[in-house]
Amino acid sequence: MKLALIGLGKMGLGLAENAADNGHEIVAYDLNPDFVKTATSYSDKVSGASDIDDMLAQLPSPKVVWVMVPAGVPTNSTIDTLIEKMDEGDIIIDGGNSNYKDNLEQNKRTNAAGIKLFDAGTSGGMEGARNGGNFMIGGDDAQAWKTIEPLFKSIAEEGGYLYTGRLGSGHYLKMVHNGIEYGMMQSIAEGFEILEASQFDYDYEAVSKLWNHGSVIRSWLMELAEEAFAKDPKLSAIAGRMHSSGEGKWTIEESLDLQVPAPVIALSLMMRYRSMQDDTFTGKVVSALRNGFGGHAMDSAK
Repeated sequence: MKLALIGLGKMGLGLAENAADNGHEIVAYDLNPDFVKTATSYSDKVSGASDIDDMLAQLPSPKVVWVMVPAGVPTNSTIDTLIEKMDEGDIIIDGGNSNYKDNLEQNKRTNAAGIKLFDAGTSGGMEGARNGGNFMIGGDDAQAWKTIEPLFKSIAEEGGYLYTGRLGSGHYLKMVHNGIEYGMMQSIAEGFEILEASQFDYDYEAVSKLWNHGSVIRSWLMELAEEAFAKDPKLSAIAGRMHSSGEGKWTIEESLDLQVPAPVIALSLMMRYRSMQDDTFTGKVVSALRNGFGGHAMDSAK
C-alpha cells in the first residue's frame, strides 16, 4: 500500500525503512528537510514531500497518514492540520506515545470530518521500528482497520500486533505496558545496585550474560544491560538520572482513578523523580537501559 509518514526521527525513520523493505510506498515528511533527504536516500519506495499539501497530493484515496511526532501539542496540532486538509473516509494513524485521553478528544474532531482515526501504541524501540515492531492499535471503524491491517502485519514481529477495538484502547494498552516496563527496569537496576554495594567484585557484563542464559529473569532488558556494561563496566560516564516520558505517571493516575493498587509501578516512578535530585547507580542502569532500547538521552557524569 501507499501511505504518508509524518515524523522521521529515531522511530519514524526506522518505520519508513521497515515499510519500504516490506513493499510499501512511503511519502515521507518532516519539518527538518535533512530527515526527509535521509529517508528518500534509503529506497526508491520512499519519496519526499516539501509540505503537508505536497504529501497529501501524492497519495491515492483513501489517503492513509501515519503521524509519528512527539505526544501532546505536536501530535494534536498535526492532526488538526490534517483534518482541515483530508477528505471523508481518509485514515489517520497516531503512532506516538499519546495519552489516550488526547485520542478521545481527537476522535471527536475526526468523526465530525468523517475521517477514520486509529491510535497505535508502538513498542520494541528503534530496533523494533526498523526490523519488526510491536503494535497495539485501537480504532472505532473495524472496516477501515481491514485497510491498514496488512501494513501492521508486514512491519510487526510475528504475532506482534493486536487490534484492540475502541479508539483509545491502543494507547491505553501501551500506557500500561510502559508502566510495567518502569517496574521491570527498576527491579533490574536495584539488583545491580545491591551488587555494587556488596563486598564482592562482580563483572556486571558477565553477570548480565549469565542471567540471560536460562535464568528466570532472562529478557531483552538484560541483554541491553549486558551491552551497556560491555561499553562502560561501571557506567561511570553517565549520570544516574532517570528521565521519564510521562506514561508511567499516566498509568499511576489511571490506577488511582480505578482504585487499583499498583505499588511497584508507583514506586518505580517515584524513584525516577528521586534520581533527578541525586546521582544513583540504580539511575545509571535505568538510564543505560532506556538508551539501549529507545535511544533516550543520557546525562553525562560530571
